[in-house]
Amino acid sequence: MRLLHTSDWHLGRSFHGVSLLEEQAAAIARIVALALEHQVEAVLIAGDLYDRAIPPAEAVALFNDALARLSAGGTAVVAIAGNHDSHVRVSVYDPLLCAFKVTVRGDVRRAQEPVLVHPRGGGAPVAIYPLPYLEPSVDGPALSGEPGRLRHEEVTRLALARLRADLSQRPGHRAVLVAHTFVAGGASCESERELTVGNVDRVSVEAFAGFDYVALGHLHRSQQLDGSRVAYSGTPLPYSFSEQDHIKSVRIVELAANPGAPEPAAVQVIPLQVGRPLCTLRGPIEALCGDPAYTAAEPARVRAILTDDALPLQAMARLRVRFPYIAELRHEPPERAHASGAERRRQVRQASSPLALTTDFFNDQQGRPPSAAEAELLEAALAQALRGGER
Repeated sequence: MRLLHTSDWHLGRSFHGVSLLEEQAAAIARIVALALEHQVEAVLIAGDLYDRAIPPAEAVALFNDALARLSAGGTAVVAIAGNHDSHVRVSVYDPLLCAFKVTVRGDVRRAQEPVLVHPRGGGAPVAIYPLPYLEPSVDGPALSGEPGRLRHEEVTRLALARLRADLSQRPGHRAVLVAHTFVAGGASCESERELTVGNVDRVSVEAFAGFDYVALGHLHRSQQLDGSRVAYSGTPLPYSFSEQDHIKSVRIVELAANPGAPEPAAVQVIPLQVGRPLCTLRGPIEALCGDPAYTAAEPARVRAILTDDALPLQAMARLRVRFPYIAELRHEPPERAHASGAERRRQVRQASSPLALTTDFFNDQQGRPPSAAEAELLEAALAQALRGGER
């Protein structure tokens, strides 16, 4: 059985205010082509299908088109809701889509209902369990039958116990899990939305014992955590400068013929090689604008870190003449150059007003700055919250 593992498409996302929809369409076209080329029986999409709960219509159309093309090629699709998705919205047509070998699962109560995929060459089917992102405050009481917030580890183990109970009734089936969570030991980056404060969102690798392959989503870097058995595919495109050195890819997974076979799944990591590259340049503005050494960065999305003693006038406009896709400008004069990245972020937070931080958060969640009316509401809500904290 051959599978294609991808995740975190984040359709509808923008990069510093610039839509990525065209590049996302190219990435999806590449994924569909690879699925057909490698004759995979199923494509696994491990959550964060969209970048926000109410995605733009163009993003929904792009996702629907991908499902239609995969289904027309005879490939099954198993997708789950991630923490960016609306579980209800993305899975509203799940019962109807099953007739076309497409599953988009958002209801954790149905996680123990596997998608049975039969190998084209014959043999026992593979049971693919779609486990959407678990919200401990909501799914914990639903799974345990008791009030109180559980940790991600606890609620995940409760859900997996139901899956294993179903699997125990399916002798001879190989088992694949599709999940969206933060597994301990995974390497994160700045563009992922934190699930909790601190490390209580981590789930141990041991929680996923018993599955032939675990297709994970949430972390944006391609990586594996238990040999080739437990892995993140990563995003198809870089979504922040913290991902500029990632090799964006999908994983072609070939399962062993027998369940519980000692040999691990054979995995081929295939780079997608789509989208505009990212590049960080550091130096005085005259060097960045004139040095031939930076020619290769001209077609890239650029983050420029200027080291001039004073911020040059019209710096962004001057840089844009050479780097038309420049996305971010920072000024780090020599006296601040020694500060660590964490220290620089702390300095920025301290220098920003509460309203500026709130506005930045709105922009990150909605993909656009607030309107005048929304800005007024944000300011009023923040003022009320600050007054409450003074009591």
